[in-house]
Amino acid sequence: MMPLQLTSTAFNNQDMIPRKYTCDGDDISPPLQWSNPPKGAQTYALICDDPDAPSGTWDHWVVFNIPGTTAALSRAILPEPNLSNGSTHGKNGWGRLGYGGPCPPSGTHRYFFRLYALERCSTCRRVQARRSSSRPWSNTSWPRRS
Repeated sequence: MMPLQLTSTAFNNQDMIPRKYTCDGDDISPPLQWSNPPKGAQTYALICDDPDAPSGTWDHWVVFNIPGTTAALSRAILPEPNLSNGSTHGKNGWGRLGYGGPCPPSGTHRYFFRLYALERCSTCRRVQARRSSSRPWSNTSWPRRS
Protein backbone atom coordinates (compact mmCIF):
# COMPACT_ATOMS: atom_id res chain seq x y z
CA MET A 1 0.00 0.00 0.00
CA MET A 2 1.25 3.48 -0.91
CA PRO A 3 1.89 5.82 2.03
CA LEU A 4 -0.21 8.92 2.58
CA GLN A 5 1.20 11.65 0.29
CA LEU A 6 0.96 15.36 1.09
CA THR A 7 1.74 17.83 -1.73
CA SER A 8 1.21 21.42 -2.76
CA THR A 9 0.83 23.08 -6.14
CA ALA A 10 2.51 26.19 -4.67
CA PHE A 11 5.94 24.65 -4.06
CA ASN A 12 7.78 21.36 -4.19
CA ASN A 13 9.30 19.37 -1.35
CA GLN A 14 12.45 21.11 -0.04
CA ASP A 15 11.86 24.24 -2.16
CA MET A 16 11.74 27.71 -0.65
CA ILE A 17 8.21 28.69 0.34
CA PRO A 18 7.08 31.45 -2.05
CA ARG A 19 6.96 34.94 -0.56
CA LYS A 20 3.15 35.22 -0.87
CA TYR A 21 2.81 32.48 1.78
CA THR A 22 5.11 34.27 4.27
CA CYS A 23 4.81 37.31 6.55
CA ASP A 24 6.80 39.29 3.95
CA GLY A 25 4.05 38.66 1.39
CA ASP A 26 0.30 38.08 1.60
CA ASP A 27 0.72 35.63 4.52
CA ILE A 28 -1.93 33.30 3.10
CA SER A 29 -2.12 29.55 3.57
CA PRO A 30 -0.78 27.45 0.69
CA PRO A 31 -2.98 24.98 -1.16
CA LEU A 32 -2.41 21.43 0.06
CA GLN A 33 -3.69 18.12 -1.24
CA TRP A 34 -3.17 14.52 -0.23
CA SER A 35 -3.63 11.08 -1.66
CA ASN A 36 -3.43 7.42 -0.61
CA PRO A 37 -5.30 7.78 2.69
CA PRO A 38 -5.08 4.72 4.90
CA LYS A 39 -8.16 2.55 5.03
CA GLY A 40 -10.44 3.56 7.86
CA ALA A 41 -9.26 7.18 8.12
CA GLN A 42 -12.18 9.08 9.62
CA THR A 43 -10.49 12.43 10.11
CA TYR A 44 -7.21 14.29 9.60
CA ALA A 45 -5.17 16.78 11.58
CA LEU A 46 -2.64 19.12 9.97
CA ILE A 47 0.20 20.89 11.74
CA CYS A 48 2.77 23.20 10.15
CA ASP A 49 5.66 24.05 12.43
CA ASP A 50 9.16 25.52 12.55
CA PRO A 51 11.58 23.47 14.67
CA ASP A 52 14.29 26.15 14.28
CA ALA A 53 12.45 28.93 16.13
CA PRO A 54 14.57 30.51 18.91
CA SER A 55 11.98 29.70 21.60
CA GLY A 56 11.53 26.09 20.45
CA THR A 57 9.20 24.53 17.91
CA TRP A 58 6.69 27.14 16.70
CA ASP A 59 3.29 26.19 15.32
CA HIS A 60 2.34 28.11 12.18
CA TRP A 61 -0.91 26.32 11.40
CA VAL A 62 -3.12 23.83 13.24
CA VAL A 63 -6.24 22.36 11.64
CA PHE A 64 -8.12 19.35 13.00
CA ASN A 65 -11.46 17.57 12.55
CA ILE A 66 -10.73 17.57 8.81
CA PRO A 67 -13.33 15.13 7.43
CA GLY A 68 -11.97 11.82 6.18
CA THR A 69 -13.63 12.46 2.81
CA THR A 70 -11.53 15.61 2.33
CA ALA A 71 -8.41 15.38 0.16
CA ALA A 72 -7.32 19.04 -0.02
CA LEU A 73 -7.23 22.41 1.68
CA SER A 74 -7.55 25.41 -0.60
CA ARG A 75 -5.27 28.41 -0.77
CA ALA A 76 -5.93 31.44 1.48
CA ILE A 77 -8.17 29.79 4.07
CA LEU A 78 -9.67 32.42 6.36
CA PRO A 79 -8.71 32.31 10.07
CA GLU A 80 -12.18 31.39 11.28
CA PRO A 81 -12.76 28.87 14.08
CA ASN A 82 -14.70 26.48 11.83
CA LEU A 83 -14.13 25.93 8.13
CA SER A 84 -16.94 25.29 5.66
CA ASN A 85 -15.97 21.59 5.41
CA GLY A 86 -16.38 21.09 9.17
CA SER A 87 -12.68 21.38 10.03
CA THR A 88 -11.57 23.32 13.10
CA HIS A 89 -8.67 25.76 13.41
CA GLY A 90 -6.46 25.46 16.45
CA LYS A 91 -4.34 28.30 17.79
CA ASN A 92 -0.93 28.86 16.22
CA GLY A 93 2.22 29.99 18.03
CA TRP A 94 1.03 33.61 18.01
CA GLY A 95 -2.11 32.54 19.89
CA ARG A 96 -4.31 33.22 16.85
CA LEU A 97 -6.52 30.99 14.75
CA GLY A 98 -5.48 30.17 11.22
CA TYR A 99 -2.30 30.14 9.23
CA GLY A 100 0.66 32.33 10.12
CA GLY A 101 3.31 32.08 7.43
CA PRO A 102 7.05 31.74 7.83
CA CYS A 103 8.53 34.80 9.52
CA PRO A 104 11.94 33.88 10.94
CA PRO A 105 13.64 36.58 13.02
CA SER A 106 16.93 35.73 11.32
CA GLY A 107 18.57 33.08 9.17
CA THR A 108 17.00 30.21 7.30
CA HIS A 109 14.43 28.02 9.02
CA ARG A 110 12.80 24.71 8.12
CA TYR A 111 9.03 24.32 7.99
CA PHE A 112 7.29 20.97 8.33
CA PHE A 113 3.74 20.28 7.17
CA ARG A 114 2.50 17.14 8.93
CA LEU A 115 -0.76 15.44 8.09
CA TYR A 116 -2.11 12.87 10.52
CA ALA A 117 -4.78 10.39 9.40
CA LEU A 118 -6.81 9.32 12.43
CA GLU A 119 -9.31 6.56 13.11
CA ARG A 120 -11.37 8.81 15.35
CA CYS A 121 -11.29 12.33 16.62
CA SER A 122 -12.21 11.92 20.26
CA THR A 123 -8.89 13.51 21.26
CA CYS A 124 -8.60 16.10 18.46
CA ARG A 125 -9.05 19.03 20.83
CA ARG A 126 -5.66 18.13 22.29
CA VAL A 127 -4.10 19.11 18.95
CA GLN A 128 -4.63 22.70 20.08
CA ALA A 129 -2.25 22.01 22.93
CA ARG A 130 0.36 20.85 20.37
CA ARG A 131 -0.25 17.29 19.18
CA SER A 132 -3.12 14.83 19.16
CA SER A 133 -2.72 11.92 21.51
CA SER A 134 -4.24 9.65 18.84
CA ARG A 135 -1.69 7.55 17.02
CA PRO A 136 -1.12 8.88 13.49
CA TRP A 137 -1.13 6.27 10.74
CA SER A 138 1.02 8.39 8.52
CA ASN A 139 3.14 11.48 8.91
CA THR A 140 4.42 13.44 5.94
CA SER A 141 6.99 16.11 6.69
CA TRP A 142 8.32 18.73 4.33
CA PRO A 143 11.42 20.59 5.36
CA ARG A 144 11.05 24.14 4.12
CA ARG A 145 13.25 27.14 4.15
CA SER A 146 12.29 30.77 4.09
